[in-house]
Amino acid sequence: MKKRAIGEMLRFVVVGVLATLLHYGLYYALMYVVWATLAYAAGYVLSFVFNFFATAYFTFRTTPTWKRLAGMLGAHGINFLLHMALFQLFLWAGISKTLVPLPVYAIAVPVNFLLVRYVFKSLKSHANTISA
Repeated sequence: MKKRAIGEMLRFVVVGVLATLLHYGLYYALMYVVWATLAYAAGYVLSFVFNFFATAYFTFRTTPTWKRLAGMLGAHGINFLLHMALFQLFLWAGISKTLVPLPVYAIAVPVNFLLVRYVFKSLKSHANTISA
């Protein structure tokens, strides 16, 4: 594996861990005051914003653009549906509300990496840069 690809993967892991901790922390705090599915969805959406900018600037060292945002929204739209389906499946299977995100992450995170990497590596346009 190339040195650049290894660095990219390690940075992806750092951003992914931080985004996942943010997601889980928000979910955990909200699950006591709203329906668990709503808490999980809200945590996902809020961690997405962090994830987009961190993925652009830190993971792939690119500039966030409207085109990349649209691509990441597409990738995360697919990933969000996967998360929610797995979340419901594991709740139905009897996993506790506190632990249910863990098997979801184990399946959805690798799928997300492939989708997001495609978006940030295939969309070469630097036009329409988003100001941070």
